[in-house]
Amino acid sequence: MSTLSDLLAEHTGLSGTAADHLQLVVAEWQLLSDLSFADFLLWVPIGPQETPESRFLCVAQARPTTAPTAHPEDVVGTEVTEEEHPQLRRAALEGRICREEDPRWHLGVPVRRETIPVRLGDEIVAVLSRDTNLAVPRVPSPLEISYLGSAADLCQMVADGTFPTPEPAPDVHTSPRVGDGLIRLDSSGTVVFASPNALSAYHRMGHAADLVGAQLAPLTRSLLNDPFDADEVAQRVRRAMGGQPSMRIEAEARGATVLFRALPLRPRGQQAGALVLVRDVTEVKRRDRALMSKDATIREIHHRVKNNLQTVAALLRLQSRRTGNNEARLALDESVRRVTSIALVHETLSMSVDERVDLDDVVDRVIPMMSDVAVAETGVKVRREGRFGVVSAELATPLVMVLTELVQNAFEHAFPEGQGGEVVVQAERSARWLDVVISDDGRGLPKGFSLERAERLGLQIVRTLVESELRGSLSLRGRGRQRGTEAVLRVPLKYRR
Repeated sequence: MSTLSDLLAEHTGLSGTAADHLQLVVAEWQLLSDLSFADFLLWVPIGPQETPESRFLCVAQARPTTAPTAHPEDVVGTEVTEEEHPQLRRAALEGRICREEDPRWHLGVPVRRETIPVRLGDEIVAVLSRDTNLAVPRVPSPLEISYLGSAADLCQMVADGTFPTPEPAPDVHTSPRVGDGLIRLDSSGTVVFASPNALSAYHRMGHAADLVGAQLAPLTRSLLNDPFDADEVAQRVRRAMGGQPSMRIEAEARGATVLFRALPLRPRGQQAGALVLVRDVTEVKRRDRALMSKDATIREIHHRVKNNLQTVAALLRLQSRRTGNNEARLALDESVRRVTSIALVHETLSMSVDERVDLDDVVDRVIPMMSDVAVAETGVKVRREGRFGVVSAELATPLVMVLTELVQNAFEHAFPEGQGGEVVVQAERSARWLDVVISDDGRGLPKGFSLERAERLGLQIVRTLVESELRGSLSLRGRGRQRGTEAVLRVPLKYRR
């Protein structure tokens, strides 16, 4: 089955920023689905929006854990026209939530449909469809009323472009869910609703009374053992009241371990209180510790590999200084640079919890090292433009190697001896591709140059890595009317089988 990234890359021209935002929506939308007692479908336009033949493609689907699904079948990959689902285009064009007055029948089940535009800045990048199964009658209860009210606020925030937020990282995969325990606060921080599981969690922490009517921040602080954790949990609840989301935080009280996460509710920019999700994780803590131990072991391995590579680089550097042969010294210096680049990737992985690398961070550390040497020897400066983003570990090492080789190639061959210049590393990321252009303002390519027939070791390494590891494409060309050369690299970001 195709992933969200695959479908966006194959069927849309969305920017990398828009694709990242939709990934955040999908990461958070189980919360919306459970609070709404409804299925959520994510639709993206794939036809011209100014024509009646506009089409939408479903790229992701979520079913509620709190109610029967309206879509027992898999809808991902399905296309609909405006005639079949007019609310999708209306929500995309008008930028507002659209509700269907009369339910429609789907596979013998009455379904009420609503559409919610997904806003990113000033642009609508997708539309959410909220489909509720009406076959099972629901009796209005305090729980249902509170859930639906919270869902309405969060959906409006999606339409406003204020939910979800990229910072801080939501950490939703290990955060409490709606069914674990939910507390609704009003604009003053007072509890107006607490689900049964939330009450149970607070009872485990030593609070025997009802939560409704209590000021949650000071109450929680009084229950927690560690004063630092107590202050931090209370501060996060208060910050949520002020509009700032937070990551989950774990705290202990009377032998119980509880996870907390606070979410602000600010539909249309107006303060409406906050949601606090809580989960009693006392019984699963042992398994968490085992997993954390494995993660720590993997990170320690990366740390030791980095140390070993740095030792190798130091030995090569020492050998280079003692060698009298110019050619051998250059070869050793190039080896030092290559080993150092790989070491930086392992250093980043030693601090990562999911085997992913922030390439911008690595490139920003590699480039200054190369630039300092280049400026000292040739007067050539290098700078980065654009954003590489986060990539998997399997992509990071070959990609950093390719970038350093291409930049070094520009340093060595683009400029006559004694002439300064500039090398620019420009990155552009979309849902499907990472495009990198490394350009210089030097003398240009020699006449008759062919990348395939190039005998330089650096270019041979680059060509091998691009074809076998990155499965991408690389070309070297002149800059047209401008002086210099461009190395154009394109790397696919789709799922790699």
